[in-house]
Amino acid sequence: MSYPFRLARVLVIASLGAGLAACSNSAAASGPSVASVNGQAITRGEFDARLEAGPAGKAALNQMIQGVLIDQYAKDNHITISDADLKKKEDEIRTKYPPGQFDQILKAQNLTEADVQRILREQLILEKAVGSQINVTDADVQEYLAKNHATLDTGDQVRAKHILVPDLKTADQVEAQLKAGQSFEELAKKFSTDPSSKDKGGELGFFSKGQMVPAFQAAAFSQPIGVVGPPVKSPFGYHIIVVEEKKPGTLATMANSGDKIRAQLKAQKEQQQIPLFLQGLRAKAKIDIYDPALKDALPPLPPANQGGAAPGGAAPGAPPASK
Repeated sequence: MSYPFRLARVLVIASLGAGLAACSNSAAASGPSVASVNGQAITRGEFDARLEAGPAGKAALNQMIQGVLIDQYAKDNHITISDADLKKKEDEIRTKYPPGQFDQILKAQNLTEADVQRILREQLILEKAVGSQINVTDADVQEYLAKNHATLDTGDQVRAKHILVPDLKTADQVEAQLKAGQSFEELAKKFSTDPSSKDKGGELGFFSKGQMVPAFQAAAFSQPIGVVGPPVKSPFGYHIIVVEEKKPGTLATMANSGDKIRAQLKAQKEQQQIPLFLQGLRAKAKIDIYDPALKDALPPLPPANQGGAAPGGAAPGAPPASK
């Protein structure tokens, strides 16, 4: 059994779980039909037998068993996940996607909100179970900081907006209209040929050196804030740029980056320990699979003295065998 969960994998549970719950122990062509082809029925028994025999059915059972083990651990150890916890976790994920894209992903994978809540609940239980055993020291944070300044330090940044036009004549006209007091946003929507910023009034957000073509970068980092600059030629055309804000670069320190690094290191350690923790839950549990077609649904456990598991194959904190 593996972690972290992937939404695509849970689709298997969502689509096959009901069928597996009703599986018969034989491939007998019995029970109601699920479809017919030119009058020839495909029975529920045939359908279920095909699912059981294939990898999809075994993967679904594997994940369902894992879910039960996690639920039992939570009950035995009084771990509760509130609706507020679930909402906070889901909101954190949603903010990483453009508006509407997360819902499109769920729809494409045939996942419901209930599926998402179940996945996140299991993830939060595992984080609580394993997180309490993980300690990130100041020395760990300092070592990471010393080795990763290249990714943690930030250079000077500029927030700017622009209007991109194909020729100098149009650029001069737009510049004149801006200096006469016309709205930058309205002119961007009317004239700009940049599809990524046009509908946002030319807004580009913050960017660092090296992210823009040289001519644009030179102008953006040298122009005063709030001034309509002269047209700047680049391989894409002519830009009229207004700088809105400037941020000086920062050097990562324990004071301004320590908490972020500590959280990142803890998350990394959790991801390393969770598979071992799940192996421990399974090693201590009594799991019986009655359907012969699904007998090998669970992969073999590694030997107790390998992989860092606690003696007897149990991860620290694993409960006694489920009744």
